Amino acid sequence: MKQGRRNHSSSFKARVALEAMKGDQPVTELAGRFQVHPSQVHTWKKALLEGAASVFEGANGKRQKSDEALIAQLYQQIGQLKVEKDFLESRFGQ
Repeated sequence: MKQGRRNHSSSFKARVALEAMKGDQPVTELAGRFQVHPSQVHTWKKALLEGAASVFEGANGKRQKSDEALIAQLYQQIGQLKVEKDFLESRFGQ
C-alpha cells in the first residue's frame, strides 16, 4: 500500500529547522528522528534563515500601512475642506 503525502504543521517545520540550526546533530540523524527526508530538513532550514528578518519587521510593516492609510484619509479631508472653503469664499465674496 502506497503512503500519501504528509502535511507537516508550521510549528513542526520550525522545530526541525531550529534543531538543524543548532548543529548538535547531523542532518541525516535529524531527518531520521523526525521521519522526514534530509533534503526537506535543508529546505526548512533555508526557509527559516530567509524568513527570520521578517519576524522583526512585522509590527513596523503593519504600522506603516496603517499610517499610509491614515495619511491618505487626511489628505482627502484637507482637499474636501479646501473645496468647501473656496466655494464659501466665492459665494459670500470675501
